[in-house]
Amino acid sequence: ADDRPCCLNSNATLPFVTMPRAKLVDTKPRGRMSAYAFFVQTCREEHKKKHPDENVIFSEFSRKCADRWKTMTDKEKQRFHDMAEKDKTRYDTEMQGYRGPRQSRSSRKRRNRKDPNAPKRALSAFFWFSNDERPKVRASNPDMGVGEVAKQLGAAWSNTPQEVRNKYEIMAENDKARYEKEMKAFKEGNFGAKKLKTTEDEDDDEDSESEEEEEEEDEDE
Repeated sequence: ADDRPCCLNSNATLPFVTMPRAKLVDTKPRGRMSAYAFFVQTCREEHKKKHPDENVIFSEFSRKCADRWKTMTDKEKQRFHDMAEKDKTRYDTEMQGYRGPRQSRSSRKRRNRKDPNAPKRALSAFFWFSNDERPKVRASNPDMGVGEVAKQLGAAWSNTPQEVRNKYEIMAENDKARYEKEMKAFKEGNFGAKKLKTTEDEDDDEDSESEEEEEEEDEDE
């Protein structure tokens, strides 16, 4: 009889062990902020410190920020431009070493289904701009693919003057505040449950999210 352990027995069949696949963590750098975005953020933080219990009407608050920005001198704006320049350097440096994974559509859908009641993520100024401009680009170029539309939107955003960008940066700041408020309520269990989407709705959301991700890449280039 062969007294060798089964692992050394040529006739033995070794059990097949499947190791769990490590989850990919996307560490993409946080997007850079403009001088105006830093200004609005500073205003929000200062207002919150002075009036911690006050419910802010974001549209009115944003209008006041925009009006104040228009009347500020270049000297008053300079510190926010310095903050934006420093943030751009940080972003460019971090992006040089970024080699993040791209998730498949199916894995993104699985991720979305894990928390159907979670608040919708906040959109950047570029995404708000894209939401306005995408229908125009598609109407003018019906044969364009998603990638080509994204590149055109990225180029258009790069050439958009700051006074026009301000509108979308205000929208982004408002949406960020909305998201933070809803996420706080969600973590505390006070966020209203949403109805589960139909498969068709999920597919539409996936297409939209795919376009947004491609547009974000073109904005970063």
